[in-house]
Amino acid sequence: MFAEAHIAADRRLQEFIGRLKALTSIPSVSTDPAHWPDVERAAAWLTDWMRDIGLQNVQTFTRGDYLPLVYGEYLGAGPNAPTVLIYTHYDVQPAAREDGWETDPFVPEIIDGKLYARGAVDSKIHVTAQLSAIACMMEAGSPPVNLKVLLEGEEESGSEHIFAFVAENPALLKADVTVVTDGSMPDPDQPVLVYGLRGLITGELRVKGPRRDLHSGHYGGTVHNPAQVVAEIVAQLHTPDGKVTVPGFYDAVAPLSPDEREALSGIADAVVDEWRKNASAPRPWGEAEYAIHERISARPTLEINGISGGYTGSGFKTVLPSTAFVRFSCRLVPNQNPDTIFAAVKAHILSLVPPTVTAEVVELEEGSPGFVVDRHSAPMQAVRTAYQKAWSAEPLWNRDGGSIPVVTAFQRHLDTTIVLMPFGHKLGGAHSQNEHIMLQSFKRGIHAMLYFYEALTSPDAAGDA
Repeated sequence: MFAEAHIAADRRLQEFIGRLKALTSIPSVSTDPAHWPDVERAAAWLTDWMRDIGLQNVQTFTRGDYLPLVYGEYLGAGPNAPTVLIYTHYDVQPAAREDGWETDPFVPEIIDGKLYARGAVDSKIHVTAQLSAIACMMEAGSPPVNLKVLLEGEEESGSEHIFAFVAENPALLKADVTVVTDGSMPDPDQPVLVYGLRGLITGELRVKGPRRDLHSGHYGGTVHNPAQVVAEIVAQLHTPDGKVTVPGFYDAVAPLSPDEREALSGIADAVVDEWRKNASAPRPWGEAEYAIHERISARPTLEINGISGGYTGSGFKTVLPSTAFVRFSCRLVPNQNPDTIFAAVKAHILSLVPPTVTAEVVELEEGSPGFVVDRHSAPMQAVRTAYQKAWSAEPLWNRDGGSIPVVTAFQRHLDTTIVLMPFGHKLGGAHSQNEHIMLQSFKRGIHAMLYFYEALTSPDAAGDA
């Protein structure tokens, strides 16, 4: 039936592109309450399509101020067939023509084989490709795999409610394999297998000096300036060569094995090329004994995300500020416990606070651990086969430096193997102006999912690592 499904995918491609255009025309901006009705409209559009495809038990889950989670399933393959849970999100970041877009972000346009629209790459290409692949399987016959589809409407606004939903519904979401389709690849023509993510903790240092802002001429030189204290502390968080100075920060970090370093080396040139185009920094910085692609994917970091204090408005104000703040985050790798690392960072920062001020360190969001899947596992090898066939090229291996919040929920509450299957590319402008996808990537994504299901249900169709 998979041969027939691939034929259907090619025959119906323009139909599916039309579906993608329709979905990207809905401004499902979850961060703006003014657009919450549009998020609900997108959810209704998706439920209608899922029912048309033939998915069953299609419903939206809301509670209080939840934005809808959309769910549907096909369980016709029976209890002995593998069950796959598919996750992605249909909400998007804000966008407006005046932000610098060359087209209206919510009037999709196809130019030179690219579809320009907000959400095209993050993440409506994934929503539409997933449902298109299922539609093709349904047309071709009875799919030999059970399917559960979970589409989130709050990913861009912090995924506030999906953690509770996953925790409360492990039976509904029970699956052998969970496919997370989010993220992107460095090069649209070179398939990349993402088999890991970094975790994340976030925090804020709050420093307080005098009771109120003071005249710097009257009190300067006698009061320790909180903004200066912040600068002194931040300056001590890294060595000159980029190592984090927090005691115990690296204790649980597993070194890269020779086998894994070799596997990751294939992505090195593409990562460096993308880094030069997007970062555009004068030169790299960080742990010199690790290559750029290793620092981004397999090494933990402590980053300063923002510093505030004093007066920065128009004109000039010779103030000695009473408070100053630093926001920081740490990207974590597997084996680093978020609670342990936050406690270590907090203790180290507070140890650097002088007695001339008071300070506190608070955690801003619940931390998430790093994630890595065995490259040699059957589900990961099915992903490898799918990308190899859909792109007609040998895939490269990579661990993504970012984090996907819902992966943490799946890790904690579902007994499932998680695999990542992005179809977009990093230069597609996710969260930026002129966001776009290559229509060729969209087509490949549909076929990749069909090849994945075939390899997962027919082990002979999968290759070796």
